[in-house]
Amino acid sequence: MKKRIKLTFPQHLIREPVIFTMAKTCDVMPNIRRARVTETIGEMVLELEGNEKNLNDGIQYLQSRGVTVEMIEGDIIE
Repeated sequence: MKKRIKLTFPQHLIREPVIFTMAKTCDVMPNIRRARVTETIGEMVLELEGNEKNLNDGIQYLQSRGVTVEMIEGDIIE
């Protein structure tokens, strides 16, 4: 199963390995589709692949760390 999500990272998490930790902890495979990072904010579009429970666990992990997660429906123009 695959899900596309948009992540917004607060400033204090920009330099943290949040995606790596989520992938290892929740057994999901992330594919970065787009990213923009400045000194004050990070934005990323990810495609996550895994089973439904692991995907939901991964999203919950990101939210628990303070990352804003938005589900993306439909096609993405890149």
